[in-house]
Amino acid sequence: MTKVVGVLDLQGAVTEHIIALRKLCVKAVSVKTAEDFDGLDGLIIPGGESTAIGRLIREQGLEDVLRIFYQEGKAIFGTCAGLILCSSDKSHTTEDLRLGFIEMEVERNGFGRQVASFETYLDFLGIDRQVEAVFIRAPYIESVGPNVKVLATVDQKIVAAEQENVLVTAHHPELTEDYAVLTYFLEKIL
Repeated sequence: MTKVVGVLDLQGAVTEHIIALRKLCVKAVSVKTAEDFDGLDGLIIPGGESTAIGRLIREQGLEDVLRIFYQEGKAIFGTCAGLILCSSDKSHTTEDLRLGFIEMEVERNGFGRQVASFETYLDFLGIDRQVEAVFIRAPYIESVGPNVKVLATVDQKIVAAEQENVLVTAHHPELTEDYAVLTYFLEKIL
């Protein structure tokens, strides 16, 4: 049976994720409403602007649906802004949504402004070769809880981690032709 992966379609790099997933022969669908979660095996929360995405999650009434999806143990992948949203970080304004799926503190725009965006190759735990990584106004993970597995670092800053059914990366795996990290996520589902 074909697995279905949704991409939260409120703001950000939605189309790029759907194209990348389809290149991997995965049924990828846009997720905008609570009903769109029906039948999903996994979900990607894409990069974009975390405050805007969080506000739209609340406006669309999706916060509880996301928490139920997580509690059901379904695979979730947060990239860039999605990483911030999946965190338990309480260091920013109370208006910012944090779903608390991974116990970690995050530094938003940790690598600097848009002009400081960069590409590199990462050693990624669980992948037997370096992976191409694009960082755009990227966050990094300042610290993690005891149940979080660190998967990759750049300059001793954590940029990829996982806890149970949730994977997060500070980079955008959908923006390269290197789909190793997306494949790693799909293995959590398949």
